[in-house]
Amino acid sequence: MTEVIRATGLVKRYGSGDGRVTALDGVDLSVEQGTVLGLLGPNGAGKTTTVRVLTTLLEPDEGTATVDGFDVRKDPQAVRERIGLSGQYAAVDEYLTGFENLDMIGRLYHLGRGPSKARARELLARFDLADAGDRPVKGYSGGMRRRLDLAGALVAAPKVLFLDEPTTGLDPRSRTGMWDVIRELVAGGTTLLLTTQYLDEADKLCDEIVVIDRGRVIAKGTADSLKADVGGERIEVVLAHAQDLGRARAVLGQVASGEVSVDEPTRRLTAPVTGGGARLVDALARLDGEGIEVFDVGLRRPTLDDGFLTLTGRGTELTAGASA
Repeated sequence: MTEVIRATGLVKRYGSGDGRVTALDGVDLSVEQGTVLGLLGPNGAGKTTTVRVLTTLLEPDEGTATVDGFDVRKDPQAVRERIGLSGQYAAVDEYLTGFENLDMIGRLYHLGRGPSKARARELLARFDLADAGDRPVKGYSGGMRRRLDLAGALVAAPKVLFLDEPTTGLDPRSRTGMWDVIRELVAGGTTLLLTTQYLDEADKLCDEIVVIDRGRVIAKGTADSLKADVGGERIEVVLAHAQDLGRARAVLGQVASGEVSVDEPTRRLTAPVTGGGARLVDALARLDGEGIEVFDVGLRRPTLDDGFLTLTGRGTELTAGASA
């Protein structure tokens, strides 16, 4: 297949002197035509900086990158003509209507008056905004603004699309609808680089995943291969009483093959194990012997979340806030 996006040794630093921060520290990645690359990492890992470099919004301090064969440094205009970009925050004019926003983008891309209007109506319908299309955007909800911003990235039917956390803030129905749009675009030959804070989104949409942390690529592969790298199974236990979390963690540590994680708000403990059902029976017997009441229990295979936690040593930090 044809390689559409390629980055080699990308380095980007901010600040100067003792306060200098390295946001990217030698990032390599490659995306083939008609595929989806998911870029995962904790907040501040370098995801958004990578997108900004590849879309010509930032110049790297070192390294090279090409999009559809054009160098992001040497020919940024040619890159911009071939890409669509939706950032973390909706870039829409709230004093214009939804239709006017999309029509304006079409005019800026020199689509022509008629085609711009037709494309705007088409995208409003596609993103379930037809009824609101002639209302000023200042009256839109956050999710509606997000959908309009994503529609704007598609006005010129770009060959290459960059979506930086595209479904953040969307309700479940809108999020599922966005997944359908992404699948449709990729099926039509669009190449997509996607950053996301939702691991289930990466699992469902991405052909390949690159995990970055502290500006470095620490793993790459399919969702299945990253899960397989974690290995083993997981015992999940939800306790009846929060005061038992400490003792339960110690008990599960006796049967676990790795660190036992604790989620205090949900009273859930997760322990990696080998031995499957036999280990589960053993764990329950030990908990019962300590007088620890269990509300729910199960045995499951590793998830992408487990892989992420194993690779980075920390969770995905799924909270609102800026990502580097």
